[in-house]
This record gives sequence, structure tokens and C-alpha cells, in this order.
Amino acid sequence: MMADLAAVVARARYILLDFDGPVCSVFANHAASGVAADLRRVLVDEGVGIPEALLTETDPLEVVRYTATVRRPGLTRRIEEALTAAELTAIGSAEPTPYAREVIVAAHRAGRRVAIVSNNSAAAVRAYLAARRLDDYVYPVVGRAFADPGRMKPNPAPVLAALDELAADPDACVMVGDSTSDIDAARAAGVAAIGYANKPGKRTRLAKADVLMDSMAELATKL
Repeated sequence: MMADLAAVVARARYILLDFDGPVCSVFANHAASGVAADLRRVLVDEGVGIPEALLTETDPLEVVRYTATVRRPGLTRRIEEALTAAELTAIGSAEPTPYAREVIVAAHRAGRRVAIVSNNSAAAVRAYLAARRLDDYVYPVVGRAFADPGRMKPNPAPVLAALDELAADPDACVMVGDSTSDIDAARAAGVAAIGYANKPGKRTRLAKADVLMDSMAELATKL
């Protein structure tokens, strides 16, 4: 049985937000599939075989994850730098998630701390927050560990890093995410999880969350 959203929010002094989804759509106007293809091209140019399942992958982060299996640190760094550059370009046309700004501002006004915990690069997250004049409301920003795909969510390492920066107990935090990796990372860190089920099918995929919501407006009103 799922918890009540108001009850989960009431316990949270710290709001941890995933970035791509709950805050904005990073690749809304800069196709993620094209970025994934560009990263695959780098691998091919370096003589790396591409598994069949990866040939049609549209998520650049999955290509980055694959580089960890190649065990060539220099190549992983090159892929990391290429993805970060693509993210920084995409941020210029990223689309804000409806009511995400209201969530961040409402949390600030209510005396709650807001952090970003993302598998996107911290540089891209900070660029977006600065462009939207939200950087003063959010600390810390924990992004993708440089050239270390194994530390991305669902690994709880980014969530634990945010808790360390905030000097916060897990019981005082809640993680808001729109993917299973967000929910799994939160649970592994002992943090309550709100599933942002913004697309068809996500209510089923995010069923392990403590509570689900369809719109960030629901969270804004509870704050």
C-alpha cells in the first residue's frame, strides 16, 4: 500500500530532485537519439564492437554505461567529454517541466533545502539553473561522476553524496524521480521516493516508489 503524498512531503526537510524529467526535458529540442548515435560513432572509430542491442539505443546514458564494460579509461573519458558537451548544447533549448520552478521556489520559501541528484553532468545542470535564475535555490548539485558510469544511479552513491553535502539523515529526505534508477537509488540510500509518473506506463514501472504523482503541481501544492 502506497503512502500519502502529503505525509511523505511533511516528513521531508530536504527535497532531492532528479533533473531530466522532474526539472526539465534536457533533449526536448536536441534529439537524444542523435547524441547516442554520435557516441556510438566514437566507439566505432576506436575499433570497439557495438552489441546489437546498443545499435538502436536512443538513450546516450546507456551508451556511456556500455563504455564501462570496454575497460579503456581513456575512451571512457572521451565519451564522457562528448556527452557533457552535447548536454551543454541541449540545455540551451531544454524545456522546463511544468510546475518544476514552483516546486523549487515553494520548497525554499517553506524552509526546505533542494538538491539535484542527476545522471546528467553537473555542468549541464548548473548551466540550466543559472539560465533560469534558480541557482540560488538549489544546493548541492550532484551530477554524473566523471568517466565512472558505474557510479550513476541506480547506484546510491550520488544520493549518498547529496546527503553528505547536506549533512542530512536519510529519514529527513525525499527523492523525486521519473525512472526506476531514481527509485532504486533512493531506496538503497534509505531515502523515501516519490515517483513522477509523467508518461503512460510509468505508474507500473515506478511501483516501488513510496508514492506516485502525475504532475509536479501536486508536489508544489503540498509544499
